[in-house]
Amino acid sequence: MDPDFVERRRIGLENFLLRVASHPVLCHDKVFSSFLSQENGWKEALNETGLQLKTDSRLKSLNATFRVKNPDKRFTELKHYSDELQSVISHLLRVRARVADRLYGVYKVHGNYGRVFSEWSAIEKEMGDGLQSAGHHMDVYAASIDDILEEEEHYADQLKEYLFYSEALRSVCRKHELMQYDLEMSALDLVSKKQQCEELATGTVRTFSLKGMTSKLFGQETPEQREAKMKMLEEQIEEGEEQLKVQNEESRDFVQNAWLEIERFKDQKNRDLKEALINYAVMQISMCKKGIQVWTNAKECFSKM
Repeated sequence: MDPDFVERRRIGLENFLLRVASHPVLCHDKVFSSFLSQENGWKEALNETGLQLKTDSRLKSLNATFRVKNPDKRFTELKHYSDELQSVISHLLRVRARVADRLYGVYKVHGNYGRVFSEWSAIEKEMGDGLQSAGHHMDVYAASIDDILEEEEHYADQLKEYLFYSEALRSVCRKHELMQYDLEMSALDLVSKKQQCEELATGTVRTFSLKGMTSKLFGQETPEQREAKMKMLEEQIEEGEEQLKVQNEESRDFVQNAWLEIERFKDQKNRDLKEALINYAVMQISMCKKGIQVWTNAKECFSKM
């Protein structure tokens, strides 16, 4: 296995663990603690939590996306932002990769200068030392691109990290859509049961329904049957109201906690991306200065011939 790849993955894991450790809630998580302190057993502890089994089906997610009647505008905007952020970072990484490929070629071609100057120095007496020295500088310049690109990969990995963060933002939005969808379905079910109960109490059917057709075909229900159904519906309505109350509380808690995390994410993102971009710019400036220095040294070599 490529040791450079392993080292990059190690650094990525270390950065991730540092982020989790700095989180005010996740740092106290038992699974996280067991991962850090136990070589074995932490996977079993994770499986016991059932977190991996709590993912909702894709079909339900699609239903929630297209059928939620009252989506939260903030989460809709956040979802669009996460899509755009991922698109921008992906494009930036592709541009960087193309520039790096071309830069690699430019640097390596300078090795040809080194070879030509060295060969030329062999046939010159007075100019030989200067040409040999200039060739050496070109060889050093050509070889320096490997370290430069390795450093570039470090900054690219910092940007790639936010590709995953943008996906995490979308997951939060999908979770909220699912909660809102379940909430709306529960509210509709409660309204339907209340309407059925009212129809049984008054003996009138407001809208076309299977119940109305059944009554016309097979006759009206007996008072005892109607009373039993009303009692059952009243119990279901009471349960539905309690469930709706719980769902509303869970939704409010989720929104509150989610926005605290989102604000925290925004602050962290601004700091991280600002730092990565500044460091990348500094690296480019340093690289250009080294190139200038190489040609300055070559010029001095030529001047001494």
